[in-house]
Amino acid sequence: MSRDEIIIAIRKCTEDLGRVPCLEEFTKIIGLSKHLMRREFGPYVNALEACGLKRHGCGYKIDLKDLFEDWATVARSLGRTPTMAEYEAQAKYTTKALVKRYGGWKHVAMGMLGYAREARLEDEWKDVMDITADSLKLTQPPARTSVQEKNLLTGRRVAGQPVYGLPMMTASPLVYAPTNEAGVMVLFGAVAREQGFAITRVQQAFPDCEAMREIEPERCQPTRIEFEYESRNFLMHLHPVDGCDLIVCWKHNWPECPLEVLELKTMTWHAPGSKGKMG
Repeated sequence: MSRDEIIIAIRKCTEDLGRVPCLEEFTKIIGLSKHLMRREFGPYVNALEACGLKRHGCGYKIDLKDLFEDWATVARSLGRTPTMAEYEAQAKYTTKALVKRYGGWKHVAMGMLGYAREARLEDEWKDVMDITADSLKLTQPPARTSVQEKNLLTGRRVAGQPVYGLPMMTASPLVYAPTNEAGVMVLFGAVAREQGFAITRVQQAFPDCEAMREIEPERCQPTRIEFEYESRNFLMHLHPVDGCDLIVCWKHNWPECPLEVLELKTMTWHAPGSKGKMG
């Protein structure tokens, strides 16, 4: 096995495991002798450095920054977001780490865009962010043109004054529709019981909430819940899909979402006892 083949094998093994393998793991998986490794690279850390991997030992997970730079480099070279095949052909890593993190390749572009915004990489990767946003068609909705709507929207925002959503019906526990994640939490708390949930824990860390959910008569299971104003914010906040069971939001605008979604907007405008929209 040549030096270059060993480097390729270490990278692939890292992707398969989701972390850098220790020497014992790698040689056992590949069927390679430690003597050959030492002959080609000396200490194992030298082989990791040759692969562009950080020396954090056996439990190292690939950093999101490294995954983004790898993905963005391929996108920049193509002038568009890469397909799985294109990424596999040109990237340092394989698609497995990204697919595992975002629950499918179709969600990777949105996740990468969200990471770049959170990390404030607009200047360094502006071209990549532009082509990613264009591929996702993240454009503003068309302006309203009817005379009635135009008259309603001619007011100018006043600095220092709070902003409210539209007035709600009297059945809602809020007078005005929520404009943020905190309002979503309040609404969910008001309708949780009638929707079959019993809240057991709320926290600042991800996921926001744990609740017992009725799955059949006299039988419940714990459900991990993340609150978002818009369901697509789940991606923008870089949450892993395998750490959550349900998104509770005001507006569901992520059609390809791999998780179940409870959209409160369809529920709270109706009389008590009406059901929300599950996606």
